[in-house]
Amino acid sequence: MSSIKIAAIALLAAGVLALVYGGFNYTNSTQEATIGPLELTVKDTRTFNVPVWAGVIAIVLGGGLLLKEARKS
Repeated sequence: MSSIKIAAIALLAAGVLALVYGGFNYTNSTQEATIGPLELTVKDTRTFNVPVWAGVIAIVLGGGLLLKEARKS
């Protein structure tokens, strides 16, 4: 399988996941203070929203790459 086909499939998968889930959450953990054996940490959960247009563009580009590779063969 060529690298172009792999990239096209990855773009298609990323685009579909972006449209289905719309974003993802991640936790940022920072160390606030350490006093002897006591350690205080702060965990902040943030959301990253993936725009719909980015998912659509990824699907279109992935499909275009697959079609280009199919015509080439």
